[in-house]
Amino acid sequence: MSILIKGGRVVTAESDYVADVYVEGEKIVAIGSNLPYTAERVIDASGKLVFPGGIDPHVHLDMPFMGTFSSDDYETGTRAAMHGGTTMVIDFILQTQGDTLRNALTTWQAKSRGKAIGDYSYHMAVTDFNDDVAKEVVEMITQEGITSFKTFMAYKGALMIDDGQMVQLMKVVKENGGLVTVHATNGDMIDSLIAKNQALGNRAPIYHYLSQPEVTEAEASGRFADMLHYTGCPGYIVHMTCEGALNAVRKATSRNQKVFVETCTQYLVLDASLYEQDFDGAKWVMSPPLREKKDQAALWSGINQGLVQVVGTDHCPFMWDQKKMGMDDFAKIPNGHPAIEHRMELLFSEGVNKGRITLNKFVEVSSTNAAKIFGMYPRKGVIAIGADADLVVFDPEKEHTISVDSHHMNVDYSAYEGWKLKGKTETVLLRGQVAIENEQCHLKAGSGQFIPRGKTSLTV
Repeated sequence: MSILIKGGRVVTAESDYVADVYVEGEKIVAIGSNLPYTAERVIDASGKLVFPGGIDPHVHLDMPFMGTFSSDDYETGTRAAMHGGTTMVIDFILQTQGDTLRNALTTWQAKSRGKAIGDYSYHMAVTDFNDDVAKEVVEMITQEGITSFKTFMAYKGALMIDDGQMVQLMKVVKENGGLVTVHATNGDMIDSLIAKNQALGNRAPIYHYLSQPEVTEAEASGRFADMLHYTGCPGYIVHMTCEGALNAVRKATSRNQKVFVETCTQYLVLDASLYEQDFDGAKWVMSPPLREKKDQAALWSGINQGLVQVVGTDHCPFMWDQKKMGMDDFAKIPNGHPAIEHRMELLFSEGVNKGRITLNKFVEVSSTNAAKIFGMYPRKGVIAIGADADLVVFDPEKEHTISVDSHHMNVDYSAYEGWKLKGKTETVLLRGQVAIENEQCHLKAGSGQFIPRGKTSLTV
């Protein structure tokens, strides 16, 4: 099918201009003023923004956690993402300790194939590193197009690997052109604080926050940066929340080291005061927890300084009844909150509209940098001839209110209930197909493709 998007304000990470965009099949074929193409479909984008489809590199779909599963699967989660302008996600495969990476991959392929509406890829979480797994890491990079490997510095006994394993993994990944990502919090310190609070009878959601103070994240972020420096491996810290962790990365720049950093929308716009309400605070129980207002300011500044390259979501929704598993003990509340649908619109309304970031920076952190860091650029994350026609036509003036009554995520509450936003996704194309129009999804389960990835193309 051919589509001509006419007269929109085309915004990329580097450019901002009014033009037509002509799409044929799955690709962008031409960009320019008054293009002389006759298309099967014409979309009038005058007065609207046109930017690359968003890439959310941090989601958890149909993920096992604390005896239950996150409530969005690949169909509902990628559909909700598409409604918000995100055309691709990267999910996390979790290796079961004692089992192989290959078996974990097979499990996640069964979750995604024939179900995903948007495009997707995987990070491989390595929870049990040994010589056999080292060989599998090479296979994942060279045969499967999975080039990023998640590690945990917390959740001992389930997901955590020790520093010795971390360093050995980094060496293998570096040798083969991959990237190591990390959940950077000091698990031993957190476990001891959780146990102390439980012993004192402190069971409310606020103690989830109080058991993970800023120092636990700052220390682990610095330690991870040191291990990257020692091995020469490129690395990426997921869901950074606080000034202390950001300063650990800033310190690493003094030795000319680049550590990639992701934050999430919730850490930019929400704060720990939400934990002060009774059990309702469970809606925002996630790890790391929400922080303070000063941390929001530090993260916005970090984006503008180039220390924070990506804004994701860590989307991991649970129904309210699932959250109630921790009614009598904060440590039993499933960690995570619903966010995949609202990332782009929140970032535009709270960031661009309030003068915190520019339009170019918005595209950079919501799409382009993720494509570059995770080896998909210039196929994804850019409006350019030959790129996939993943495009968003966005109305910068349209006002709307976030609510559980209107969102498309499979969860029975909203973490942003009643938030008023200015700027809304209007039309979304996925590889040249109209995915979202008139607030309806026109693609079926299975429309999404697995996207194999290569080396990072952002400077390390």
